[in-house]
Amino acid sequence: MLNYILISAGAAIGGALRYGISGFIQRNLSIIFPYGTLTVNVLGSFILGIIMFYFNDKELIGNELRLFLTVGLCGGFTTFSTFSYETLMLFRDSEIGLAFYNITLNLVLSLLGIYIAYLISKLIG
Repeated sequence: MLNYILISAGAAIGGALRYGISGFIQRNLSIIFPYGTLTVNVLGSFILGIIMFYFNDKELIGNELRLFLTVGLCGGFTTFSTFSYETLMLFRDSEIGLAFYNITLNLVLSLLGIYIAYLISKLIG
């Protein structure tokens, strides 16, 4: 039961952070392209990488904190479902180029974010 409470608390915090950061980025960068979602997906991938490749691999955190941070916080923070919806809307609105741009940036930069976290973890570990 404790694990469910920890995950729920992390997801609530992650969701609130996603709402704030994504909204701030979107209001300040673009109305058409979903840069806010892109930002939280990349940042969330990076944070997840640091947690798993550094803190978890070095056994610096316990199972409960790992669940809180990864499944809870990062799960609530990243927005793959929102990414999917926004991409579909770009296709629907005949913004084919922007739709593929969105797919490419989210996938490539999120993978890059987690890879950079992996490299940093190896350097400081």
